[in-house]
Amino acid sequence: MQSPCGANSGAENFKNRFIMWKGRFSQDTSSLVQQFGESISYDWRLFPHDIAGSIAHARAQSKAGLLTEKEFSEIENGLRKIEKEIEGGTFEFRTSLEDIHMNIEAELTKRIGAAGAKLHTARSRNDQVATDTRLYCRTEIDGLIGAILGLQKALLDRAEKYAATVIPGYTHLQRGQPVTAGHHFLAYVEMLERDKSRLTDCRKRLNISPLGSGALAGSTINLDRRAMAAELGFDGVTHNSMDAIADRDYMAELLFVISLCGVHLSRLSEDLILWCSAEFAFAALSDAHTTGSSLTCRRKKTLMSVN
Repeated sequence: MQSPCGANSGAENFKNRFIMWKGRFSQDTSSLVQQFGESISYDWRLFPHDIAGSIAHARAQSKAGLLTEKEFSEIENGLRKIEKEIEGGTFEFRTSLEDIHMNIEAELTKRIGAAGAKLHTARSRNDQVATDTRLYCRTEIDGLIGAILGLQKALLDRAEKYAATVIPGYTHLQRGQPVTAGHHFLAYVEMLERDKSRLTDCRKRLNISPLGSGALAGSTINLDRRAMAAELGFDGVTHNSMDAIADRDYMAELLFVISLCGVHLSRLSEDLILWCSAEFAFAALSDAHTTGSSLTCRRKKTLMSVN
C-alpha cells in the first residue's frame, strides 16, 4: 500500500497496490463505481508522457541509491516495450486499474516483478498526472504552432499572388472601401501571429516540472527534482507542492487560446464561404475541397483560386 508521502511500503505488497482501496474494504468495488471513476478511456493518450516521466523518476531513484543499475535497466526496458505495444495497438488496457498510470505500472510490475513495484517510491498519481498533462499540453502546443506557421505561409503565398487583385472591402456586408485580396489575406496572418504568440506564452508558463511534489507535500525521500525536470525538457521546477499538484491554470489558458484561434479560423472560413457563393463569385475551391448539392449549379467565372 502507498504511504501518505507517496512511497511504496515494500516490494512484497506490490500486487495489492493496484487495487487502490482494497486494503481496508471487504467487498470488491462495484462495476458502476469503476465505470464512474475510470479515466483510462481518455487519458490513455498520456502514455508517452507517463512513460517518459516514469523513466526520469526511476533514473533519479537510481542516482539516490533506491534502485540498482540492474533494476533501473529492467524498468526502462520494460516501459519501452509497453510503449511500443501501446503505439502498435496491442496493449490491453483494464478499466479496473482506472487510469494510464496504474495500467502501465501494473503491467510493468507483472512483467519484471519487484523492481516494478519500487517505481512508485517517492511519487503519487497526483504529481504524475500533473507532470503528464503538462507534457501533453506542451506537445500539443508545439504541434499547433507548427500548423499555424504552415497556414501563415499559405496565406502569404496567396497574398503575394493576389497583391494587385482589387476586391470590395465590406463592413456588415455593405461595400465600404476598395482593398486588395492580398491585404485581406494578410489580415489573417496577423491574427494567427497573435495566436502563435499566445501559445508561446502559454508554453512558457506550463513548462515547469511538478514531479516530486508527491500527493500534496512532497516526500521524505529526497530525489533530484531539477535533474528529472531537465531530462523531461522542463525549464525549471515548481516551488510550492500544494499549488503544483492542483494547478490546472495552463489547461484553461490553452483552451482559451485554442478557442480564440478557432474564432479567427471561423472568420477566414466564413470569408471563403461568401467569396465562393454565386452572389460574390470572388473565389473558387477545387472539387477536392468542396462538397456538392443534389441540385446541379453552373460555375461562374471567379477572380481567385484559394486552394
